[in-house]
Amino acid sequence: MKTGRRKLLRGLTYVFAGVAAISMIKSYAVRAAGVGSTLTELNSGAAKYLDACDRGGDGGTPTSTDDLAGDDDSEDHSEESDLVMANVKNSLNVREEANEESKKVGYLYADCGGTILEKNGDWTKIRSGKLVGWCHNDYLLFGEEAEELAEQVGITIATVNAEALRVRKEPDNDAGIWGLVAKGDSIEAIVQDSDDDWVAIDFEGDEGYISAQYVDIDFKVDTGESIEEIEERERKEAERKKEEQRKRATEISNLGAVAVGSTDEELLGSLVYWEAGNQGYDGMLAVAAVVMNRVRSGAYPNTVAGVIYASGQFTPALNGKVERQLQIGVPAACLQAAKEAIAGKSNVGSATHFRRYTGQDGIVIGAHVFW
Repeated sequence: MKTGRRKLLRGLTYVFAGVAAISMIKSYAVRAAGVGSTLTELNSGAAKYLDACDRGGDGGTPTSTDDLAGDDDSEDHSEESDLVMANVKNSLNVREEANEESKKVGYLYADCGGTILEKNGDWTKIRSGKLVGWCHNDYLLFGEEAEELAEQVGITIATVNAEALRVRKEPDNDAGIWGLVAKGDSIEAIVQDSDDDWVAIDFEGDEGYISAQYVDIDFKVDTGESIEEIEERERKEAERKKEEQRKRATEISNLGAVAVGSTDEELLGSLVYWEAGNQGYDGMLAVAAVVMNRVRSGAYPNTVAGVIYASGQFTPALNGKVERQLQIGVPAACLQAAKEAIAGKSNVGSATHFRRYTGQDGIVIGAHVFW
């Protein structure tokens, strides 16, 4: 399956829309019959998207599209992709020119990727979200190595484009119903269990199925940050902290509907609820620990809010569920897991990633695997 997937990827132009501070979105705009599109049709769609973006996209990664459309191993794509991934433990300086003395324009963090724009000896010019600049090749991965890393750290998202969809318990119109998803909802797709007609999703910890006819499929990987984006993120974080202090000083207990007025414990607890609210306490603590491991690692933003709102990683934060839960209130168990993780407790070691468990290596707790 992976061989077929990488052949398909080399036939696609990587497409990224840098719509958030520290992430990239590779979007195939696969909808309706497009979920079962041929390789030629997918290439055409990617090319049209690139024209609209002035070919300003960032690199992509092995995607779910081959699973949804069917592997095509009959065509040999020998051309190496334009994907590039950071090969660092923490962060990589991105510079204005191709030399070490040049001005820094931003940073490419661990697990971030982008598109190759130009090569000049030992340096490569990349685009990663809104960040454009030169990186030394010693700290980059190219070709299959880049694809392998991107496949590991990226996430496939199904976004609903109908007013509402039933989430079925099986890929059948007569199957039982877990619940409903609304237009604009983004949910993690379970690639290996999807097909032309049904997209398998992680629905609040249970595997469910929604009609492929009414979703867009995106593959998301983090991008780097420009200096300007870092400054803006830090400004917003300072405002959030200031608002938190003001509300504590006036003893206002209702924090409102947005995360800007929440404490780190409540913000993390809200994410835990949506990611692992039905997984038992160990599963809740594990998710909270992943967030805090990222905060401490140096390879991600150094605040709880910065990590949680890194687009492309935590879909409940992207689709507004975290904020809605803050308005309702965070369950006590989720809040306790957040408090313990912030205090340093971890039952997953230094793991910085988790996914629904489908046989991968790692620490398995409940329905998730952590690594």
